[in-house]
This record gives sequence, C-alpha cells and structure tokens, in this order.
Amino acid sequence: MQEVRNILHIDMDAFYASIEQRDHPELRNKPIAVGGSSGRGVVAAASYEARKYGIRSAMPSAIASRKCPDLIFIKPRFDVYRNVSNKIREIFLTHTPWVEPLSLDEAYLDVTEQVSGMEEASELAQIIRSEIKEATQLNASAGISFNKFLAKMASDQQKPNGQYTITHEMAREFMDSLPIGKFHGIGHATAEKMKKLDIYYGKDLLQHKDYELIRHFGKAGLYYYNIIRGNDNRPVNPDRIRKSIGVERTFRDNIMDDKRILETLKHIIELLRDRIEKHQKSGKTLTIKLRYADFTTITRSKTLNTSFDITSIDYYARELLHDNRERNRPIRLLGLTLSNLDDNNLQNQLKLNI
Repeated sequence: MQEVRNILHIDMDAFYASIEQRDHPELRNKPIAVGGSSGRGVVAAASYEARKYGIRSAMPSAIASRKCPDLIFIKPRFDVYRNVSNKIREIFLTHTPWVEPLSLDEAYLDVTEQVSGMEEASELAQIIRSEIKEATQLNASAGISFNKFLAKMASDQQKPNGQYTITHEMAREFMDSLPIGKFHGIGHATAEKMKKLDIYYGKDLLQHKDYELIRHFGKAGLYYYNIIRGNDNRPVNPDRIRKSIGVERTFRDNIMDDKRILETLKHIIELLRDRIEKHQKSGKTLTIKLRYADFTTITRSKTLNTSFDITSIDYYARELLHDNRERNRPIRLLGLTLSNLDDNNLQNQLKLNI
C-alpha cells in the first residue's frame, strides 16, 4: 500500500555555474561552462545562457566550444561548491531531520511530520527556496509530491527558480501525457527501445504488464511498471548506504607507455586509500576500469572472502591491469572501484603497509 507522505525534491539551478556568476559579476548573463577547456575537458555545469546553445553537463568541451564559440570556460572550485552546499543543507535541517542528499546541488526532504498536506508542503518549499536565496544569493527549484519519483519529476517542470506540485489527483494525467524520454530513470537508449514497442508516452507504458516489461528490460522493467502507476515507497534516507568507493583518471593524451600507466595506477591506489580512510569502509570486490582511445570500456573484478587491505589492493590492481589490458591499444581512462563494502576491522586493515 502506498504510504501517504509529503516529499520535496530541492534542486539548485545550474549550481556550479551560478556560483561562478555570483562571485564574478563580469560573468553574469554570459554563456559559461565550468570545466576544462582542453581537448580532454568535460563540461561539469553550464549556465542557462550556455544551455540555449545546447550545452549540457558531461558534454566534451571541444563539442561545447563548437556549439558556442563565445563560451567562457571556468576552472571548477569544488571547495567553494561544497561550502555552499553545506549551508543549504543546514537550511534543510532546520525544517526536517529527514534529508537525503543526492549530490552537492540536490536533495530529498520528507516533511510529512511538519505539514498536513500538499498545500502546506508547497508553502514550505517556497519558504526553503526563499531562505536559500537569502543565504546564498542562488536560485533553487522544487518538486512536491507524495513519493520520491514524482517529486523528482516535478522539480524539472518549472526550472529555473520555480516549483511544481503533483498531487494524487494530478499524477495519472501528468504521467499519461509525459513523453517517455522525460521519465527519470529512462535514458535515451531505453527510450528508443521503448519506441520500437510503440511506447511513446506514459499512457502507452501503462498498457504493458509487469512480466512483459521484465522480459524486454530485465529488472528495470519492474521499476518502469511501478513508476507509471505512481508506486514508489522508497523512504527518504538521511543515512544512505555508500555502495562503492572509486577513483578514476582521464589522460590528457591517450597513452600506451607502461611506466606512465603504472605510475598513474599507483597514484589512483593512494587516492583510493585516502577515500577508504575518510569513509571508514573497506570492501570485498575490487574493479578496474579501462577505457581505450575509441571509447571502448571494459571492467574486470576480483572478489575476496574478506575485505581488501592496502597491500591486497595494490597486488590485485596490478594483476587486473596486467591480465586485462590490451597493450597495442592506447588508454584514455584508468580507474579503480572498491565495492561490496564492509566497515569491519577497518582500522587493522588500514595499518597494513602504511
């Protein structure tokens, strides 16, 4: 049975880019991209002026430059972004302890105990957005609904600097008329696959049985079956469990040199160790990620019966690289991820080889 809840999804508008425009008045009303401008650079965030040219986050900087020759690239200042994010989170926590951050610029809030219904939840969202504006001079958008999925969908409806509420009464019509590619969790490739099944809008998805969707889309099929029916009982979790700890590096130029690759791997291992210490967790599965110059990507894993210590991470990372790297192919990206996490005996494990 669907729980009766009041959920907010607060999403900062062009967060990184807006901070840069706030702190540097000469950048206001201009197309800017936070990220590297080199051939290997990637856009981390784009101002709304840049988005008019079709520039989006994760777009290669070279493509962004072609779309907008006047685009201004700004080097990221993640320490500043984190500080602002912390201020925003403090505002959230003055209204409810049930805050689930998704990233530096967005979070879910469960305000069921603080308000009596959707109307009051919408009023509270407006208050929170006003407090954020006063404290940071930045704009936030909000979505309000009775579950996390619909709150997330709602926050996109009136961007930037707006909010939207999806009540129980509105949910069916809203989802029926929504293009399938607009659903959170349905990417471009999945949307194209759905269109081959004559699924173009939410109302088309609603016609399919759960077993049909599972047959075509695997486990995700059950997710699609539920969201189109407004079924999402996921709680707002203020203590979300970290599922993995990883580090990866993209090379400025594709490399094949063994010495440089091994030096990079050693550096990645050191950074991974730092993150393990920070999060006070270890894990039983180590995964290496290799991306070649043609963007072909492979991942290979090693799982132990006990959690990795630093010595075993170093040993198996080198083994995974040696066994799976094709030496006649230049590498674009190298990464390591520790998953299947466990915080047992962490202090003893970290003392090894340090």
